[in-house]
Amino acid sequence: MMEPVRRIVDGRRAGTVQGLMDAAVEEVRAVGFPEMSVRSVAKRAGVSPATAYTYFASKEHLICAVVWQKLQELPEHRPGDPGAKGRDIAGTVRTVARVFSEEPEMTRAYTTALLADDPEVNRLRDQIGMEIATRLTHALGPADRPAADGITMAFVGGMLLAGMGYLSFEDLADRLAAIAEMFQAVGAGPITPARSGRQHRN
Repeated sequence: MMEPVRRIVDGRRAGTVQGLMDAAVEEVRAVGFPEMSVRSVAKRAGVSPATAYTYFASKEHLICAVVWQKLQELPEHRPGDPGAKGRDIAGTVRTVARVFSEEPEMTRAYTTALLADDPEVNRLRDQIGMEIATRLTHALGPADRPAADGITMAFVGGMLLAGMGYLSFEDLADRLAAIAEMFQAVGAGPITPARSGRQHRN
């Protein structure tokens, strides 16, 4: 599994990283994302700012790591019968959307952090996008590339609208289920999701 932090951690260091992510959630709840800082999170976690910056480049990186971990904790997708594509997509969307919609303050934090232009955020955003795309395409079933890309792009756009308050997460699931039903699955095997996020030059 990819490490959401700047260096590989294990043992006691893994406990420090987990403590920082837990403290980040508590800090957002207490003061909101605009007022949160890596230093304030470090203080809440009982570690030095230098230790926090060893693992997280910015507060946006820290919040994206929280998103990544929550997605990894979701149950594996279990597809239904072949005729239940719309319901399968809706169930998957609702499962993923709960990560982003449990608390208003956290939703605002996630939406802002994921849009940050930061190398570590870019790396995690790619992984988060690939994780979501994999879940969506598994729910969609065997499909061609346009169908897979279309449903994934619809999800990403819908998540942005929901995060900004223009669309409820419940409506997002229903609308995406309707969109999925418009796609006619073709092909004989599973598809590999396209890489999410911007492409970087070496």
